[in-house]
Order: sequence, then structure tokens, then C-alpha cells
Amino acid sequence: MNSMSCLLSFQLWSATNVPVSLNPWNISTNFLCSEIKMSPVKTPTETELRIRKILKTLNQLIPPRPFTHMNTTTSATHSTVTILNPRDTYCRGDQLDILLEAKDHLGHRKEYGGDFLRARMSSPALKAGASGKVTDFNNGTYLVSFTLFWEGQVSLSLLLIHPSEGVSALWRARNQGYDKIMFKGKFVNGTSQVFTECGLTLNSSSELCTYLYGRDQEAFYCKKPQHMPCEALTYMSSRNREISYLSVKEKSLFHKVIHKSEKSTEKCQIGMKIPVPGGYTLQGRWITTFCNQIQLDTNNINGCLKGKLIYLLGDSTICQWIYYLPKVVKTLKFFDLHETGSFPKRLLLDAGRHTQIQWKKHGFPIITHNLYSVTDEAYIPREIDLISGDKNTAIAITFGHHFRPFPIDLFIRRAISIQKAIERLLLRNPDIKVIIKTENIREMHVETEWFGDFHGYIHYLILNDIFKDLNVGVIDAWDMTIAYGTNNLHPPDHVIRTQINMFLSYIC
Repeated sequence: MNSMSCLLSFQLWSATNVPVSLNPWNISTNFLCSEIKMSPVKTPTETELRIRKILKTLNQLIPPRPFTHMNTTTSATHSTVTILNPRDTYCRGDQLDILLEAKDHLGHRKEYGGDFLRARMSSPALKAGASGKVTDFNNGTYLVSFTLFWEGQVSLSLLLIHPSEGVSALWRARNQGYDKIMFKGKFVNGTSQVFTECGLTLNSSSELCTYLYGRDQEAFYCKKPQHMPCEALTYMSSRNREISYLSVKEKSLFHKVIHKSEKSTEKCQIGMKIPVPGGYTLQGRWITTFCNQIQLDTNNINGCLKGKLIYLLGDSTICQWIYYLPKVVKTLKFFDLHETGSFPKRLLLDAGRHTQIQWKKHGFPIITHNLYSVTDEAYIPREIDLISGDKNTAIAITFGHHFRPFPIDLFIRRAISIQKAIERLLLRNPDIKVIIKTENIREMHVETEWFGDFHGYIHYLILNDIFKDLNVGVIDAWDMTIAYGTNNLHPPDHVIRTQINMFLSYIC
């Protein structure tokens, strides 16, 4: 066995702030009246019951932790880490366990858990990295486990992103309302153009246009312009509102403070369960731990894509794929769909190899200051219901970042709708391959209350629960981007290459 020396320049950081129809909606109008009408009590649907169950689990995972004083919150400086059962040498494949004892700013041991931590092992000289697994004992202690995947010296870091009191505050604020984002809809009727307020909920006595998505009838609303039909809604944009559900005292928890001290041989297949961590980086490459990933060069990629029909459904983090692929597959060309707006559909074609790859943005909510067309809204469950194909058809799906400013039930409902649509698809076409890409980690200095990675981690847990029994592949971009240490919503090309390589390993 090869020995591994561990350079334990251990870092405990504290960081914060840190084919398509032209109209996919069922449209109706409604009025909000002062007269109250009594209606019979409705039995909750299966979806509503699942949402309640998931919310109950999450609320137990994130109990209220009232914030009284900064001194009683977790301190990276005062907390201690201990290597469990240390050895002089370690072998590749061994597990290195660290015990974290969380203490507050007065040096007192914390009596409860809930801190949002991120663990990473790296060897910069080897361009190697991997995430660590954090187990919360809910008593102020945490077990952090690292698998030693490569030979050489390693540095271990444990990032305290938010103390449990901050996590509790973010969770409460996340679910307090839908009004952090203001949507504006542009209605076009001939030469007339009108902008009106839109949203996931609208408290208005005005006549409303109601746009219903999918079988579960998820709704989006716009104030109806005078003398224009609801079908005239053509473009959408959004603005952030100057609103916060955090108290002044709670906001002090999110001031940026940083303290540094500075495999299986089986081929990757759809339906495999992914451990944590599911891989690591070495010499800049992502190496899976649970399956034998194909390392594709340009020739292999060409052969893999031949005859494939690929749908990429989601946000700009998967749209990056469609811009990267022509850099390595020169025969792939963009097809001009003559569309306007900041989120047009993207289509790559290789007629000689009968390859077609298309990207569509997911349906509401899309957060952008730029106007974008709503006539090609790709509400993912509906898109899946329209897909037919065979073993040469593949779908990659990602969503989450645009859902972060809204109460969590919106994300849960969408995830369940997508799960149901995938189940229907696989009943019709069991040979179609479906891959779920989780969210990337992102910049730590964005608006923490709205877009911080705590919300992304909650999405990560929800997706793992909802899709765990589906016969789908998973690209654990959360794990990958932690290992690469990118901290960028749109990571660089070498990370995009890794994600695409994992996708192709599933479908080829």
C-alpha cells in the first residue's frame, strides 16, 4: 500500500455573504371581491400531503434558534477540531475523521447543532480536491469525514458559512413571503404595448390573468391590462425589491468575517446511488468513486453524440453546456431560431451525425432585469410530457437558483411535478435516459438572505429525497463545485467539461 502523508494545515473559516406550442399556459381571468363566499373544505391532494411531509422534515432539521447576542453564536476562532485515531501515515482509500467541537465567542461549548458547514480536502499542487461529509450530532459536535483518494500532502478546510442562529433566521425569512422579487409583464397587441405587475401571488383587487402550468395547475398571475386579452402577454422581466425579513440584529450575523489558519469498476449507469462524496478532483480531472466514468476525448464525444437527441432543460448553468460543446465538437453548429430576449432557445445541430441538442429555460420564476420571451416558456413537466423517443434520447434537467428567493413550497411543488412527469415518461419510453443535475455552489458575497448557498443546500436535500427512487442519473454538481472550490454560479470551462463528461458517461 502506498502511504499518504497528511499536511494538516487545517483551516476553520467563518464566512458569510458569502416540439413546442406558442402558448404553454392555460389562461383565465379572475377578480378579487370583497364578498366572502363559503366553500366546502377540500381534501388535500397527494402533492399537498407530500409538500407538508417534506416541510415537516425540514422544520425539524432547522428548528428555531432565537438570536440574542453575537457572543452566543458559533465562533470559528474558539471552536476546536481533533483528528480521531491519528496515524503517522495513511493509505490511499483510508478515511480520515475529524471531530469538530463548536464553541461560542465566549469559549463556551455549544449545546445544539445546526451550523451550516462546508468541508473540503485539497492538494493545490496536484490540482486535487474533494468534499468532506459532515454529520451533525445536534449537541454542538460534528463528525467530518474525508476519504483519502490520492497520494500526497493534503490540506483540510472546514468553512463555517452560517452559525445555527443565522441558519434559523434565513429559513424563517425564506418562507415569509413571495414579494422579494417584482415581475413585470409586457403585453403586446398590434402596435400597443402595456406593462403590468405580475407575480406568483398578487394582492390586488384588479382583474387578474391567471396562467396555469401543468397537471398540478401551478399558477402565475398578471394584472390584466384594459382592452387587451391575457394571451397578449409576450415578455417578462424582474426587479429585486428593497425588502428584508431579517431584523437589524440578525443581519449582523451575515457580515463577512474570514479567519484563516491556513472505485468501483462498474460503468456509470442510470439509477446508481451516489455516495457523499461521489468523487474528487486530481490534476484538474473529476474522478468518480462509485462507478467507472468514461474519459471522453473529442473523437469519443463525436461517437457518443452520433444519432442523439438531447434536451437540456433548466437555467443558465446548464445553458453553459450548449456553449461549451461546439468548442470541442467543431461539427456542432448553432441553429438560428430568430428569437429575441435574454433567454432564447438554443439549438445545436450536426446534420452529418444526426445529432440535435437543444436548451430551453425552465418556466417561472425566471429572475432577470432583461426582458425575455414568455411564448417559448419551457415549463419542465409539460416539456417532459411532450417528449417521445428511444434509447438515443436523453434529457438533462437542472433548476433551483431562480427559486431561492421564494418560500420553499414553490420549489418542492415543482420538484414533485417534475418527478411525476419523469415517471410518466419512463412508463411511455423506458429507454429514454434522464439525468438530474444539482445546483452549483456560488459566490459567497451575493445577497445571502435571497440567494445564499444555504438555500441551495436545502434544495439539494429535497432533490435527493424526491428523486431517490427514480431510475435517473445524477450529476452531483454541488459536490463537484465544492471539490473544485469554484464558488462561482457559472464555473469555468474545465468544470463544465467535467459535468458534460459525467452526462456522456451515463448516455453512451
